[in-house]
Amino acid sequence: MTTRRFLLLALPFLLVGFTASQSDFIVAAFTGMQAGGEINGWEPLTLGDAGETTYTLIEDGGDVVVKAEANDSASGLIRRVEADLNDFPVMSWRWKVDGMIPGGDVRRKGGDDYPARIYVTFDYDPSDLSFGDRLKYRALRALGYDDIPVRALNYIWANKDSETQIVPNAYTDWVQMVPVESGAAKAGVWQTAQRNVLEDYRAAFGEEPPKINGIAIMTDADNTGKSATAYFGDIRLLAE
Repeated sequence: MTTRRFLLLALPFLLVGFTASQSDFIVAAFTGMQAGGEINGWEPLTLGDAGETTYTLIEDGGDVVVKAEANDSASGLIRRVEADLNDFPVMSWRWKVDGMIPGGDVRRKGGDDYPARIYVTFDYDPSDLSFGDRLKYRALRALGYDDIPVRALNYIWANKDSETQIVPNAYTDWVQMVPVESGAAKAGVWQTAQRNVLEDYRAAFGEEPPKINGIAIMTDADNTGKSATAYFGDIRLLAE
């Protein structure tokens, strides 16, 4: 994925959202949608000259979920949210992949493709950056990047077995990659994932997080020129 494509993907989003109860913040309620219908509340996110990943609502195992199909492509769906991790520190979701992407490697730019990933972006004030990063930020603004995220966590299904450590994105350490699943051992089977985003942010950036301002789902295979298929179920932020 090119730097421009990455920056477009991680743009902060407008601030909307709702809570279904005092314990859950509903980010994605795909099960309440209609197979073959519109993915309500989510918007397509195209990435420069990359081909577009296809996202459709299908029924799988009795539930309506999003099916993502990438073929040498990289685009996502975004949800505009505002949430405070002090109130909702834990994210829970369901996902499934058909297999791994040959050549995918979290530590290389040329391998920055994943069958499934979920971005969490934060409303970070650029004035809080280090001097060097402020210069970088201003340079990017001068090149036309108006809304540049400077803090994001990227929850991934890593291609290589035994990836467990949080590592910087191959393009920028403003985004930290968090392997949740790795390898093909669980491919083809729905997995329920849960992460303490508050703790992950502290571990990744060594500071307290600002509010979440956007969440995106994505299946991409443009760097490797391969194909990938994934499925995304409901996503929630939990009080604990």
